[in-house]
Amino acid sequence: MKKAIKIIGVILFVVVLIAAGVAIWQWDTISIIFGNKNISGPVGAVPEPAIQQELPLTKGEADWICWRGSRGDGRSGVTGISTDWSGGLQKKWQVDFLCRGRVSATWSAPVVQGNRLVVCGRDETGDLVFCLSPEDGSLIWKSSYPAEAKSNYGTGSRATPWIDDDRVYTFGRSGDLVCWNLLNGSKLWHKNVNDEGGEAPTWGHSTSPLVTDTLVIVNGGGTARTIAYDKKTGAVEWKSGGGQAGYAAISRMQIEDVPALLIFHGKGLAALVLADGKEMWNVPWETNYDVHATTPLVSGDRVFITSGYGTGGELLKVDKSKAEVVWKSEVIASHHSDLFIINGFIYGYSGDSMQNKGVFKCVELDTGVEKWSTKEMGWGTCVYVDGFLLCSDIKGNIFLMKPDPEKFVKVTGMSRSLGKVRGAAWTVPVLANGNLFLRFKQSLLCYGISQKPTRVGGLLLLNN
Repeated sequence: MKKAIKIIGVILFVVVLIAAGVAIWQWDTISIIFGNKNISGPVGAVPEPAIQQELPLTKGEADWICWRGSRGDGRSGVTGISTDWSGGLQKKWQVDFLCRGRVSATWSAPVVQGNRLVVCGRDETGDLVFCLSPEDGSLIWKSSYPAEAKSNYGTGSRATPWIDDDRVYTFGRSGDLVCWNLLNGSKLWHKNVNDEGGEAPTWGHSTSPLVTDTLVIVNGGGTARTIAYDKKTGAVEWKSGGGQAGYAAISRMQIEDVPALLIFHGKGLAALVLADGKEMWNVPWETNYDVHATTPLVSGDRVFITSGYGTGGELLKVDKSKAEVVWKSEVIASHHSDLFIINGFIYGYSGDSMQNKGVFKCVELDTGVEKWSTKEMGWGTCVYVDGFLLCSDIKGNIFLMKPDPEKFVKVTGMSRSLGKVRGAAWTVPVLANGNLFLRFKQSLLCYGISQKPTRVGGLLLLNN
């Protein structure tokens, strides 16, 4: 009996030792899994509005009104940026009140038009929408609506709003599509995709709304994979397709003479006619957990898609009736970090977002041949600005690199721009009107980054 007990004890010791070794080896991933489920760090009180709500709306020289910017290509109009961050960038302001409640993490990025910044948040019972001054972070208005949501990596919005002149559209993880008055935050209309047959994917509705001259379009899933609403009234104009919604934003593309939409859904990529939602073609693309979260890239008549979990990427040549594979490879497998096509080369992160040991790569678009890769920038997200790529890893370290197909060119960098990060900062950086905006859950920070004066609504703002 004693011998058996000793043997059992030795086995348990070995098991614990192995488990401890695995935990140490995978600590980065484990800390992100648990760190991103809940809010940590200080949560500030929501202030009273400090600016008169009727302050006239303005527009700026380099607004950022929606996911990947108004052109949908991730390129900011900001120019004259500082390329020496050795002394750090000037932090202009910080707010810490966007998420309220232990499980209220929100990943939605801010959008900026002139003297208005809109960013989503969450409290214990509903979705929040804040409008701030982009220059000093003061609160202009706050609106909300009740919404039940699962707490898987936070109950807050994943989708980024879209500002359309004097309106702004938000899309919550529970399927609420809401149109707000940008001037004062009053609700103009409110719909839920589930009422049209929609069904949330595992990690919640995530499509950033796409706004056209007459429509606002989101992915609903279920029996309404894609839904187009009249942007003025909220009336349903058309529904298209069925099956699981993807997590990627909807892209626009001109396919021959037809304005079209690219829908990266749970099982593949579909092209729809913008006017009526008619499906032009639908090609399969399978990924673990059906996570397609990276925005498709468009270059002429070609489309590049990529997904994580080692799936890789595929370049397609498309017309109105079909999409043909040009090449398929595991050279880039991007989980949910959007890529860029610059002068015939793909630049971006490869790897999964549960660790900070990803690889940044340059790949030739025509062939899929890797030109170079680097591990110097962790894993993160990027925005193109003033001829550079500004990248932020999941710990809030930011980098500025020069796209070059021959070699990796790091220009400058700055550590801990978000302070202490428990978990992973997944929200993409936003650059608008001379400012850099960085978000992590309840916190939004603004840094001055441009050395060039910026004109907003007739006012000249000095970025220093």
